[in-house]
Amino acid sequence: MLDQILLLYGIRPAAHQTEGFGDGLINHTWKVNTSDHSYILQQVNHNIFKSPRIIDHNISRLKQYLNAHYPDYLFVSPLPSLSGSTLVQTTNGYFRLFPFINGSHAYNVLSKKENAFEAAQQFGKFSRLLNGFDAAELGFTLPDFHNLSLRYGQFVQACENASAERKTKAADCISQIHENIAIVNTFEEITTHSQIPLRVIHHDTKISNVLFDNNNKGICVIDLDTVMPGYYISDVGDMMRTYLSAANEEETDLEKITIRPDFLQAVHDGYLGQMGDILTEKEKNYFGYAGSFIIFMQALRFLTDYLENDCYYGRKYGDHNLNRSLNQLTLLKKYQEIESNSYKLFN
Repeated sequence: MLDQILLLYGIRPAAHQTEGFGDGLINHTWKVNTSDHSYILQQVNHNIFKSPRIIDHNISRLKQYLNAHYPDYLFVSPLPSLSGSTLVQTTNGYFRLFPFINGSHAYNVLSKKENAFEAAQQFGKFSRLLNGFDAAELGFTLPDFHNLSLRYGQFVQACENASAERKTKAADCISQIHENIAIVNTFEEITTHSQIPLRVIHHDTKISNVLFDNNNKGICVIDLDTVMPGYYISDVGDMMRTYLSAANEEETDLEKITIRPDFLQAVHDGYLGQMGDILTEKEKNYFGYAGSFIIFMQALRFLTDYLENDCYYGRKYGDHNLNRSLNQLTLLKKYQEIESNSYKLFN
């Protein structure tokens, strides 16, 4: 299959070696090596991304803008096939070919605050460079991806329909969700009254979506499938959710879930170092809220999936998604404790 796809880019079977690459959960990815160049071949998961051509449109528009206004910025976009298309559709699905950035590397685990700073700076730079781009020109690759009102409504429906056994097991988590309803109320204030503007937002700011050079300085952000209109709190909140604790969302020993204050400072300094002069004063008021927003939403989504018999995330063992939700609710509590003591940082 891959040989036939690579032929569409003029890469002959005898002239390349292909191997699986990365540990992404959504798209299938391979590294392609030829005698002259290396590439990344990716199959878009159209079960998740229902309209791959919207992704292709978005990336194309952003590339045009950045090439015109910031030609020195490294924007890793798909290469054209022999037919000129940057998205190839075959009977096996949709594919893109990217250049492999030599001398770069990415991290799957964040262990140094300096790397957190560099990553936050890169995501802030990405939105800063696109501040003059009209976000309305982009399509929604994942509609309602960070719509907390919708996620909460799905949770309420799941509670009504769940089995008695699952509701009993999840009683503590359900109670914690209700105790944090103010997070939903704040989101609805933001969206109903248009208190902060829509911007070009990455929406998936995990550490593996930043390329670093050999000196561990950030180069650029990658994995642009979720780039679409959104609120800056999505990017900042996702960094807080995934950077601040050394324990990831799979950890079941809740004692290991703690907040690293120096990493929080790094996210703050890195992001606002780029976006501090761009964000409105109203937006800045929600910087601390960003962490609660995304952590709570992920806890909500895991719990909803558990109540719906694990139909979205799947599971590796019986209470997998319930434990994931409890993990995130513990992270939320730890975050709220440090947020309440960080007045100077968030104001």
